[in-house]
This record gives sequence, C-alpha cells and structure tokens, in this order.
Amino acid sequence: MPKFNRMHLVVLDSVGIGAAPDANNFVNAGVPDGASDTLGHISKAVGLNVPNMAKLGLGNIPREQALKTVPAESNPTGYATKLEEVSLGKDTMTGHWEIMGLNITEPFDTFWNGFPEEILTKIEEFSGRKVIREANKPYSGTAVIDDFGPRQMETGELIIYTSADPVLQIAAHEDIIPLDELYRICEYARSITLERPALLGRIIARPYVGEPGNFTRTANRRDLAVSPFAPTVLDKLNEAGIDTYAVGKINDIFNGAGINHDMGHNKSNSHGIDNLIKAMKSEEFKHGFSFTNLVDFDALYGHRRDPHGYRDCLHEFDERLPEIIAAMKEDDLLMITADHGNDPTYVGTDHTREYIPFLAYSPSFKGSGLIPVGHFADISATVADNFGVEKAMIGESFLDKLV
Repeated sequence: MPKFNRMHLVVLDSVGIGAAPDANNFVNAGVPDGASDTLGHISKAVGLNVPNMAKLGLGNIPREQALKTVPAESNPTGYATKLEEVSLGKDTMTGHWEIMGLNITEPFDTFWNGFPEEILTKIEEFSGRKVIREANKPYSGTAVIDDFGPRQMETGELIIYTSADPVLQIAAHEDIIPLDELYRICEYARSITLERPALLGRIIARPYVGEPGNFTRTANRRDLAVSPFAPTVLDKLNEAGIDTYAVGKINDIFNGAGINHDMGHNKSNSHGIDNLIKAMKSEEFKHGFSFTNLVDFDALYGHRRDPHGYRDCLHEFDERLPEIIAAMKEDDLLMITADHGNDPTYVGTDHTREYIPFLAYSPSFKGSGLIPVGHFADISATVADNFGVEKAMIGESFLDKLV
C-alpha cells in the first residue's frame, strides 16, 4: 500500500528562492544570475505576506543570502527545503522535465537576435503570408501585439517573436487569421524546429482579439512541444495504470506523454486552482498523482519585471491555499514547488538560475520541519517510491522523511 493514496504537485512557475550555486554560469542581459533572488527581492522591495505558506514552513528554508522571504515558524505544519537544478538550462521545459526525473545535458536553443531568415522564409512559403521582420526578437507578448497588431490587421502578415525561453510564438488576430489556419502554421513551424540549429522546446499559438489600443489575448492559446527524450515518472505511473492528472500547461510541456487525465489550460492562476480542486473532488480520482502549473507569476509579472504584481499574485495563491488543503483527503500529500526563478527586480527579462522552494503537507503528518537540501528530480523519485514504480534517470526519494 502506498504511504499516500494521492499526491498533488503544484508548480508556482518561476517562484525561485535564491541564486543556485552555479548561477554565475547563467546570464541575464549579460549579467550573471549570481545576485538573483525572486522571493527575497520581492519581499525586500514591496513586502510579502503569505501566512499560509509560512505556516507550512516557507520561512524556515535555509538561505545563503541575508534576505528573508517570510518569518520562520516555530512549529510549522509541514516539511520544507530547497532544491537545486542539475540540468543545463533555466527554462520551463527543462525545469519540469527534471522535476519528473530527467537530466537535460544539452539545453534547447534560444534566439536572442531573432530567428534565422531560413526559418522565416520557410514559414512564409508554407503559409502564403509574410512575416513582420521587426517583431522577430525577444518580445513581451502583450507589447508585440500592441506594436504590430494594427499592421497585421491591415496586411495579414504574421507576428513571429520569441522570448528568453526556447520558444517560437506566433500572434494572430482571430478575425484576420482564423484559429484553424494559425494552428496549421504552428504545426508546420513545429515540424522544422525539431533539431539543431533550431531545437525549440515549444511552438506557441498566441491568438488575440480587439481593436488597436485595446487588444486582448484569448484562451485559445495552443502549445506544441517536443516529447521528453526518455521516460519520466509520469510515464512510469501511466504504464502502471495509475491516474495522472494534468492541470494547466503540464500536458503541453510533456506533449501528453504519461498523462491520462488532462484538466485543460488555465485562463488564470485562480482558474487553475479551480481545476485542481475540481480534480481533487472528482469521484473518479481515487488514487494517483496530479500535476499543476500556475504560470501567471512568470508570464504576467516575472518577465514584465513587475514586483508589485508578482507579490499580489503570491498573495492570491496564498489566500486560496486553504481551499486546496480543504479538498485533501486524510492520506493525500500536497507538494508546492517551482521550476526556476524569474526575479522581477533583476536586469533583463530572462529567467534566473535559482533554487526552488519545496513545501509538503498532509493531514496525516505526525511531524514537521526541514528535510535535507536536494535536487529537482528528488520530487519525482519520491512520487515513484510512494507508488511503487521505478524512478526515471535521476533523483533520490525523501519519502521516508515525510512522517
């Protein structure tokens, strides 16, 4: 019998907790990541009040920096630690894939100077539409449609841009380029970016509506990912007939591999929490693993360097944490973590190479406190250990520490 009948993992996308030991090997707008600290700098710059995560032990996590996130609890109700990344990358797919047990030794390709002409020309020839060359660079998703949406409405050209992640994004007004056509173009772009020199993690369709000066991105986003290069713990669970629930962009990140219940995309963090709670309360979900990504921290506030918005987003999650806990059964385990950092007070708009926090809570806990500092993949090794399946490439279980 498993120790925990159901395990729920929630990734607070980009909520790092201080520079990793190798952070200076990674740069952000030419500046090494060694001074980055997402939670610490938010707390210092604009204040942070997350009493429910603090109660689980967030403020007890040991930190090299003098900055504190939240006050330590003398008697926390959960277990806490921080985890270090092994893989060579600081992007969403690398973080999530490592959490599920893979070691990414060759990072995906990123294009700080925009995509090569060869790729743009191929997309033009396939689609019959021109590409706006001025947009071909790392760009804020909302800024790029503000800047080039009016032109697209006049000419029907494609808005192709990238970001700090290894992604190619195509923004299209739904009244100008129908969704079916946009998706078809993205599928072609996926087919030509599967190997170096343009090995991209995701192709993202970014539809929007509205008029110049008042554009709004819609929920019809679609991500086309590559499949993990080796079996993850999700695959091991699925092969063993164990339920695996995906909430948010998890299904896209793993290209559906190992997932047998997809709760769909999130319109917002709050909507994602609603979907998680819906899964937890489902009569069908009696045994297994749920995996949730809440992306607003990263997409709306980290990349836009908005510490106030980031703080408010953390407050909103913390306020809803009791609802998640209330939906748990006695033998459930809740795990809260991140996938990388994105310090909104730092230079540039890139992710930051940081430790990630790890919090664990179960109504069945008799103890609490700190567990040893480990690595991202220890999470999946713990999940595998609990359900009696093989772990993936890397990771060491800490299941015996959760008592």
